[in-house]
Amino acid sequence: MKARETRRPFSELLQYFAMERFLYRLSKSRYADNFVLKGALMLTVWEAPLTRPTMDIDLLGRIYNSIATIVELTREICRQGVEPDGIDFDIAKVEAERIAEDADYEGIRVRFRGSLDTARIVMQLDIGFGDIVIPSPEPASYPTLLDLPAPHLLVYSKESTIAEKFEAMVKLGILNSRLKDFYDIWFILRQFDFEGPILSRAISKTFSTRGTNIQSEPVALTNSFAEDAGKAAQWRGFVRKNRLVDVPQNLVEVVAAIATFLTPIVEQLAAGRVFKATWKAPGPWRE
Repeated sequence: MKARETRRPFSELLQYFAMERFLYRLSKSRYADNFVLKGALMLTVWEAPLTRPTMDIDLLGRIYNSIATIVELTREICRQGVEPDGIDFDIAKVEAERIAEDADYEGIRVRFRGSLDTARIVMQLDIGFGDIVIPSPEPASYPTLLDLPAPHLLVYSKESTIAEKFEAMVKLGILNSRLKDFYDIWFILRQFDFEGPILSRAISKTFSTRGTNIQSEPVALTNSFAEDAGKAAQWRGFVRKNRLVDVPQNLVEVVAAIATFLTPIVEQLAAGRVFKATWKAPGPWRE
């Protein structure tokens, strides 16, 4: 384990290793095409130089969403035969419950335990259902911590990743405490290029699927939100807790960058027009 190389705590790397090996088992199972990797682990897939730590695996499920079905297939994935990697998953205590994550989407949360020698690892899967990914999910390799076979599985697009995080921002408004979404969008817009029509279509589809109206001036992108003392304190706490470096300490700067990125799109969508510009990271949009 390369805790010293990455300057991450060993416990965090152990968690990432266990999640990686679960994903490998998933990729080798008969359910590989029934799940699409999403969430914070996608920053690892995209080889992002700065990532925020996460302790759970986010997936889009393309399968019957009953708790009994999800529990049984999780057990089957944990039992999947693979090359020895030292990780064992306890299939006797797989538990699942329905969740409504911050009023974002309804899904199923699965909890079970893993072990590496004497170390115990708490595993959590958050599985959502019903979302449309634009462009469609494509297979990708998940980077490994050690010299072991890599998971090769379906992954979310950057466009739908942004669309879902932005939809949560709009829906939650001033009550939003999901500052991870602000960080993720800020990070992605600085690292990757986008074609306006594709990103615009992803945003439009996500908002439509989730029943959220597109607003030309979302509260989350306003100065009043960014300058709110409580939000500013939450942002500083988020940056400190996640040990993020080279990240603005000032939420105003982050919101301004996101507004520059997303406001031109939502203005066109709200007016019923096609957004045709191109984004070359870190911006701005160009016709």
